[in-house]
Amino acid sequence: MTIKRNFLKLHRWVSLAALVFWFVQALTGVLIIFHWEMNDASLAGDHQPVDLIAIEKTVEELEAASPDHHVTSIWTSASGSDRFDISVDAQPSFVVRVDGAGNILRTRYDGERFSNGGWVDTLVVLHHNLLGGDVGSWIVGLSGLLLLSNLLMGLFIAWPTKGQWRRALFPSVKGGKAAHRYVWHRALGLWVALPAIATISAGIMLVFGETTTKVVNPAPVEAEAVLPDGRPLIGLAQATDSAKGAFPDAALSGISFPSNDNASYRFRLLQSDEVRRAYGTTTVYVNALDGSIIASFDALEASNGRAFVDGIFPFHTGEFGGLWGRIANMAIGLWLMVMIVLGIQLWWSRRGRA
Repeated sequence: MTIKRNFLKLHRWVSLAALVFWFVQALTGVLIIFHWEMNDASLAGDHQPVDLIAIEKTVEELEAASPDHHVTSIWTSASGSDRFDISVDAQPSFVVRVDGAGNILRTRYDGERFSNGGWVDTLVVLHHNLLGGDVGSWIVGLSGLLLLSNLLMGLFIAWPTKGQWRRALFPSVKGGKAAHRYVWHRALGLWVALPAIATISAGIMLVFGETTTKVVNPAPVEAEAVLPDGRPLIGLAQATDSAKGAFPDAALSGISFPSNDNASYRFRLLQSDEVRRAYGTTTVYVNALDGSIIASFDALEASNGRAFVDGIFPFHTGEFGGLWGRIANMAIGLWLMVMIVLGIQLWWSRRGRA
């Protein structure tokens, strides 16, 4: 009992010290569960069948608009299979969303936090690093570790003795407000703490991704660079045909374009049996000089280490469980906010009696 009393004090004061960080993380996490859909729903325009030749023409026009424009990548908008975001390295850099026919739907420049759909990305970045870059990521990671340890402490404190489980999980409502808040804070904690611990652990591993990769040491997904030799590079449509030839039934997730020192395309594809929702991890490298496949990596045949590392993100977001997995993930975020509010009310009511 002495250990539990000491843990209870520590649990209480750690919660009070970090509750703002945790509430922000929970709130932004809930808001961005369906951020792909929210982002795309804000755009007018009919959905168009994908025409890679037309999208390639749009890429060429974007690069021809200025000598300092260089398209670096294209990614699906993740709200369907017929809209894409084209990233352009420029001064300043910008992202163009196009439909399947290559028509420009929106242009958003770096630094636009709210206009042109920037508010959605701002929420995402706020969740990832508090808009603070690498320093913000460290703060999020450390606060996540603190939250994880606090949940484990809370679970230890609330763990019922033998024969008390039913009473703890299904509390009767007796006594004053403080008693009500305590029994429901405890019951909700026992109900949801374990899935919350798993989700938060995945988030921590994402924040400290380099460390996670070093520890797990998965097989690398990479290919040797192709040195440019003066020959013209093949276009987007031809390179995509080559990549899709390796996985005909896969959907296009993203394309990284050749650079000045590497004449190859990198394709991310999504196979139907992958746990990811939009950004598949099946990868194909295509030689931009002749269209040949340099290397390919099938996500469905990945080693255990690679599958684990690639599965952290869809587990943290709930994607691995489809729509219901994402809803469950949202419920965990709402649970954490409710637990914070109940904890504050419980502390305040007891403080008032002191």
